[in-house]
Amino acid sequence: MASTDETGQAARQPTTPGAQPPAGPPVAPISPPGARMPRWLPRAMVLALALFAVFQLGSWAFHQLIGLLINILIAFFLALAVEPAVSWMAARGVRRGLGTFLVFLGVLVAAAGFVTLLGSMLAGQIIKIVEDFPDYLDSVINWINTHFHTELRRVDIQEGLLRSDWLRNYVQNSATGVLDVSAQVLGGLFQLLTVGLFSFYFAADGPRLRRTVCSLLPPARQAEVLRAWEIAVNKTGGYLYSRGLMALASGLAHYVLLEFLEVPYAPVLAVWVGLVSQFIPTIGTYLAGALPMLIAFTVDPWYALWVLIFVVIYQQFENYVLQPKLTSKTVDIHPAVAFGSVVAGTALLGAVGALIAIPAVATLQAFLGAYVRRYDVTDDPRVLGHRGPGGPGALTRLRRLRVRRADAARAHGGDTGAAS
Repeated sequence: MASTDETGQAARQPTTPGAQPPAGPPVAPISPPGARMPRWLPRAMVLALALFAVFQLGSWAFHQLIGLLINILIAFFLALAVEPAVSWMAARGVRRGLGTFLVFLGVLVAAAGFVTLLGSMLAGQIIKIVEDFPDYLDSVINWINTHFHTELRRVDIQEGLLRSDWLRNYVQNSATGVLDVSAQVLGGLFQLLTVGLFSFYFAADGPRLRRTVCSLLPPARQAEVLRAWEIAVNKTGGYLYSRGLMALASGLAHYVLLEFLEVPYAPVLAVWVGLVSQFIPTIGTYLAGALPMLIAFTVDPWYALWVLIFVVIYQQFENYVLQPKLTSKTVDIHPAVAFGSVVAGTALLGAVGALIAIPAVATLQAFLGAYVRRYDVTDDPRVLGHRGPGGPGALTRLRRLRVRRADAARAHGGDTGAAS
């Protein structure tokens, strides 16, 4: 009861005018019993779940179709590459479908002939290496016995190799991997067929495809799309044209060397070097030079060394002399940008990205060049690198001193003439 009296007394205390009443404890708002959640909340939750489901479905579909998308991208660039030849035939009355078929047939016949010649050459060289292997092994054993005073015999080495666990495990792994190799070969043939079909349709129905794309855009955008398409055709065709010329030059140079060294199968090896070194970026030169070195080694080990030296020297000549002259008017891309684009393309799409990186970057550079405003460069000597941060160089100071002396001599001569 005491607490009740104290509460009543506190309630009866007079309040001073202008004074704030004592603040009581915070009271939580009490929602009425019939209150509901906002109407937008369930719809927002359903929309968020639907967007998340669509994102997951799109991500899953993209990862499942990434192989098909890469094949379509390769086919598109192949169609751009053969577009000039197909358009040239179409301008002379040949139907685009027939012209595309003739172009693809020529490429297929050339590739099949090259693979057949290369396969027969490799088979012949492998048979020769197997037949001459005992003689090579005897020479190596004799050299080891002479220099290290050992008593090795070829029969003992052969028996030890045949009875080794390494050879047994290798044979077992090779037997179990036959199915995997067969599946990879079939998958590669299916991808090749897919790329061929898509590229054929892209090239044969090029005008219809362009009309379909342009029908979805306003007239101003249509002109930009057609201009970008034309630039892509020119850059891709120019890239292949320049690569073809460099492949021809490389093949002829290596053919002369191989014929001089009397290396067998010189024409096929020259074609191999020309194609692989030009159409496999970055590492193509080393892959191309390995096979001629191997074949030359079977003739004479010193010939392999001469081939290696020639490959290195010719690569420098091609990089600094031949390639800039051939690609300046076709691709027109800086070597550093080309190398960076190849590295980026390899990181994104592997070997496919390395192949299409340079024409793709060249196309993008040429298309954006029309929208980038350029200005005249000032005549400041620092633009040409004739002046460092510490002031003019020695040659510049000497040139200025000569100019001042010449001006002073002319002025002195003028003063003397006036006095006389």
